Amino acid sequence: MLGKRPVKERISIALLGTRGVPARYGGFETCIEEVGKRLVARGHRVTVYCRDAPDANKSETEYLGMDLVYLPALKKKSLETLSHSGLSAAHLAAHRTDAAIVFNAANAPWLPVIRAAGIPVATHVDGLEWKRAKWGPIGQRYYRIAESASVRLSDALIADAQGISDYYREEFGADTTLISYGAPLIEPGSIDKLGELGLMPDQYHLAVARLEPENHVHLIIEGYVRSGAALPLVVVGSAPYAGIYTRSLEALADSRVRLVGAVWDQELLDQLYANARIYWHGHSVGGTNPSLLRAMGAGTAVNAFDVNFNREVLKDAGEFFSTPADVANLADKAEQLPHTATERRRTSRTYAATYDWDDVALRYEDLALRLAAGEKRRSGGFRRRFRAAPSAAAQNPTSPDPSSRASAARSAAPKVGA
Repeated sequence: MLGKRPVKERISIALLGTRGVPARYGGFETCIEEVGKRLVARGHRVTVYCRDAPDANKSETEYLGMDLVYLPALKKKSLETLSHSGLSAAHLAAHRTDAAIVFNAANAPWLPVIRAAGIPVATHVDGLEWKRAKWGPIGQRYYRIAESASVRLSDALIADAQGISDYYREEFGADTTLISYGAPLIEPGSIDKLGELGLMPDQYHLAVARLEPENHVHLIIEGYVRSGAALPLVVVGSAPYAGIYTRSLEALADSRVRLVGAVWDQELLDQLYANARIYWHGHSVGGTNPSLLRAMGAGTAVNAFDVNFNREVLKDAGEFFSTPADVANLADKAEQLPHTATERRRTSRTYAATYDWDDVALRYEDLALRLAAGEKRRSGGFRRRFRAAPSAAAQNPTSPDPSSRASAARSAAPKVGA
């Protein structure tokens, strides 16, 4: 248990590179909230850098014990993260902490600012950002270079999936600390909020994702429309700067598909996960995904896009798709043979229980303490700092990576730790 492990030393830790907390947006923010509050409970001082967004309550300088620093960002897709992180790094340099963790390899240009201030820093490298379709050739090249820079300029690297760890070893000869996300275990039974969307338990399918091509919502909708499924497909999610893609999803959908936008009510979202017939997970480039873990923790049967990251987490609890035809077949199976999902529900929840936020927080604490003590990452050497010509499959993130099955074979049971 988190509280029973003695605290070796109390230090100050800065967490930057994201939208901040409260967690409303994605995996990084969820990780910061879950880990940050636990580090505070163990006596550490935690500072979180937050974007000065319209919905931010800047009068709150503390959240769950974490100190909040609000800074602005340029409202442009290619510069929003980078501009905010630059200001955060400058502020941090003037207000030193014992250790810093930067989320997102894209923020690599600001690592020298942090290190110049004498602050040891780890970078959580996340998934393969350069595969995301929202970035053009220049953006994709930038992310490739930023990965290399993160390897060279960080005192430690954090990977949240074995596939990401393998990638950094194969591409750069670099060691990483493997720390996955935690999975909330959602108790079944609550259904009172489903009526807000006109839904009944086990009488709908669910997809929850940021509406971006590499999350394959288009493939899920296209396949579902081809199927003979009678239950509605409820799609939860939105995305800034993705108007064209969102409209393309609306064009693909028929009357069975309900695009409900973002859902900020966490209780409603939990009930949506816990009572779905099937959760459809199309994410392909982001490592271990919090939405997938949340569905598994709710005891939901999952059909997932066929890449190594998803196979690593789901193992035999999942069924997998790569094409609209696959989706159509699985949708028909879910409705014609509903009993086939029963065992997968139990197995999903069992696997989710191995992803424990208390354990995750202790591993972040260990890393931060090692950083503060001056321990540096040992690397096998930067065998390949930058490969300018990714494969054809890498350039097309809406298609399955042909190397995914080989990587999946290397992936063992879910690991949480170094």
